[in-house]
Amino acid sequence: MTARVTALGTALATVALLGVGAPAAGAPAAEAPAGATALPSPSPSPDTVDPGAGESPGAGESPNATRSPTATANPGTVDDAPRSTVGGRLLAGRGVIVPAGLKPLPKTEASAFLIADADTGAVLAAKDPHGHYRPASTLKTLTAVTLIPKLDKNRKVKPSDQACNVDGSAVGIVPEPIYKIDDLLRALLMVSANDAAVALAEANGGMRKTLADMNGVARGLQAYDTVAKTPNGLDKPGQRTSAYDLALIARAGLAMPRFREYIKTKVAKFPAPKLPQHYDREYREQSDGHNRHHSPKASKSPPSYYEMGNHNKLLWKYPGMIGVKNGWTSKALGSFVGAATRNGHTIIVVIMHHPGGFWDEVAKLLDWGFANRGKAAPIGRLVGPVAPSPSPGPNVLPVRPGRPGRPAASPAAAAGGVGGENSPLPVVVAVLAGGVLLIGGGATVYGIRRRRRTSRT
Repeated sequence: MTARVTALGTALATVALLGVGAPAAGAPAAEAPAGATALPSPSPSPDTVDPGAGESPGAGESPNATRSPTATANPGTVDDAPRSTVGGRLLAGRGVIVPAGLKPLPKTEASAFLIADADTGAVLAAKDPHGHYRPASTLKTLTAVTLIPKLDKNRKVKPSDQACNVDGSAVGIVPEPIYKIDDLLRALLMVSANDAAVALAEANGGMRKTLADMNGVARGLQAYDTVAKTPNGLDKPGQRTSAYDLALIARAGLAMPRFREYIKTKVAKFPAPKLPQHYDREYREQSDGHNRHHSPKASKSPPSYYEMGNHNKLLWKYPGMIGVKNGWTSKALGSFVGAATRNGHTIIVVIMHHPGGFWDEVAKLLDWGFANRGKAAPIGRLVGPVAPSPSPGPNVLPVRPGRPGRPAASPAAAAGGVGGENSPLPVVVAVLAGGVLLIGGGATVYGIRRRRRTSRT
């Protein structure tokens, strides 16, 4: 027994020293277990660029792009991590990045922004596009993109008391089964309903599952700067996104007909709960008195719905505005991701961490995008989603039949698992014979202690 334990410890230590089984450089991190909200890798590639470095532009990128002086940390960022290069090396910059020779960008107080052509994916201009910022309610775009394909829009749900008492902007749901998924999604995107976001998470199987789904969708879109810790964007430690990621998420939403329907709706009806019986008399008295000089036919019963108006002010004032989502918290400040169409082309604009009113600035950024699309090589591109991994095929490894009185070897053992008569330890030891085995004694103790220590976490 002692000899076999010593051999096992030697093999484990040897494997650790040689890096056998460790992820290759540049390989994506393993998927988190269901319900986990651990931070995903900031980029599928280890190739990150120090902001302001003089790297050459990639294929299709503007060779004459200009950058403003590099900032060590822009206001509002949740960390000072190296910027990702997803979408192009130039997008790792922290200052303003714009192709040379174009009209000057409109002024904006946003700490980060991005202007992109939604049709081609070309990024036209940006500032700190991969900086990590608090998303506020713009995160609801990811909630919608995640749940629209998963939930039956005609299914009715009964929100919990917890969902009905969420802080911040709300549509005013009650714990009654009167709401369709369609109603809640519309309220989520039109009036930024935090309560609807929690009710939708409950309908999807709970908060942990929904956050795992959201983070999984973000990784699938290559939105590696994004970590969702809530379904509604309320501030929570570790929650973050970037201007680049919000553009990816919005672009994915624009490809969904229902998402487009929700974000472009100016006014919609939302179910109202049944009111106490005494309210009917009070309502008639108030309604009759209010409408006496306005209508000969006053309403005789309370309404069964509320009217809600979209929070996106540009839907009323910017020609061609499709919509998407705005947000604000005291820490995130103002944020917005929106899209508009003109002459058959669509421009996406994102701003993050804006200290004041941003609607006019967004309109000017959209104008700049329409005026300059196609006039210079882009500074980067909005990447497409990653292809889903193929399902693993059936295990076709032969299984050694058991001897009389012994069970058959497991597929894992047949494949070379540790332990059992088919254990590869003799082969490993033979292949690695020589100087490697000289570390056996010390490695045994280290390997066993390390494994015991790991098992306690």
